[in-house]
Amino acid sequence: MPIKELPFKKEIAYAAGMMGWSIMTNIIIVMLPYFYLPPNNSGLTPLVPQLLVFGAFNILSLIAASGRLFDAIYDPFIASVSDASDNPKGRRIPIMKYAIVPAVVCCSLVFYPMVKGESITNAWWLTIVLAGFFISVTTYIIPYNALLAELTHSADQKVKLSTFQQVGFVLGMIIGAMCNNYADLIQDVFKITDRSEALQYIIFCLSIFSGLVMILPVMFIDEKEYTDAKPTHIELIPALKNTFRNTNFKYYLISDFTYYIALSIISSGLLFFVTVLLGLPDSDGGKFMGTMVILSLCFYPFINYGAKRFGKKPLVLVAFAILSLIFVTIYFLGHLPFSPAVQMYILVIFASFPLASLGILPNAILADIAQNDTKETGENHEGMFFAVKYLFVKLGQTMGIAIFAMLTVYGKDPGNDYGLRLNGVVGFVLCVLALLFFSRFKENKASDV
Repeated sequence: MPIKELPFKKEIAYAAGMMGWSIMTNIIIVMLPYFYLPPNNSGLTPLVPQLLVFGAFNILSLIAASGRLFDAIYDPFIASVSDASDNPKGRRIPIMKYAIVPAVVCCSLVFYPMVKGESITNAWWLTIVLAGFFISVTTYIIPYNALLAELTHSADQKVKLSTFQQVGFVLGMIIGAMCNNYADLIQDVFKITDRSEALQYIIFCLSIFSGLVMILPVMFIDEKEYTDAKPTHIELIPALKNTFRNTNFKYYLISDFTYYIALSIISSGLLFFVTVLLGLPDSDGGKFMGTMVILSLCFYPFINYGAKRFGKKPLVLVAFAILSLIFVTIYFLGHLPFSPAVQMYILVIFASFPLASLGILPNAILADIAQNDTKETGENHEGMFFAVKYLFVKLGQTMGIAIFAMLTVYGKDPGNDYGLRLNGVVGFVLCVLALLFFSRFKENKASDV
């Protein structure tokens, strides 16, 4: 049977999977620090003690990091299982479907602590359910992203499908970031007085919605009709080593890793920057996030055109440079000669281009790297490349949450906000590092497929 080209409706179904994953992941990134260690003007009660370990790490930062220890083993394992699968229905989708219900359940439980107050019991509970969430979403996202390289059969198709995928991701960012807006609404409609209870209802409903859209690629894409990938026969450890032998991949990986640390710092700190540094209501966080995402969508046609005209690498380098300047601005938020709302709008307007570029292009670049490696080695282990990438993405996200939580020790409340401002310094350094490493990336080696 000839391999079919993925039609538009199925491209939308594929992108829906990313939206569902993005909603839940961004709920964790944005709401976890705010829910468990809220600023004193939020109306929420702290749920874990602000205790220091080794003089620098607070409990929340250690919890966030510990959940990823499971991923350190599990990511390559699920990639190896997926790459080697000889399931007659395909290597990827039959695995993805088993992850959806556990991910929904665990995402909801993260925000249902055992004790309604500051308690070590909550810390242990959070450690367990976060680990369950990370494992569940890994089982979905690793095979899902490996499909990008297999469903597309040219460089242009990769950029196009990666663009649809990124639309799903940024829509998920908006939906996940607007938890406080939804909480305002249900508190008004249903007269709920407890803010944490309103947030719990919203997160539970959003988790179910995420699961429903994650089902769409499972239901509507027949993997065997659109891919020609064969099971790989390389064992787990050799396959993992093979990815790190690719010099281009290492430069890509390091820059991507540092970028996701920086992105997670912004996402984790968004509500704090809005409410503490600028003195605006927490519901404005979703409004600013939505504005940034909508503006980023305007850049998508340019990104697609620019990737063909100039190549992917120059656009990525410009995005890292702009993002580094945004972090400098975070340090001065509240002290700039503009109103608080204008200061935030300046930030989100300039962030829209990096969000578009660094959302669309990296997955398309990695698909090029994976397929080029397949041509050179004769082995189809795209899943392992994406497993390593997403292991470092999640480690980066976790380190971002951990760094943000750690810096709150030095001030996270109105009048005592130095810890929040330090995040701007850390983010600037990370973005400069990402730019320097990606400048060593040789695009011709990755894109000649």
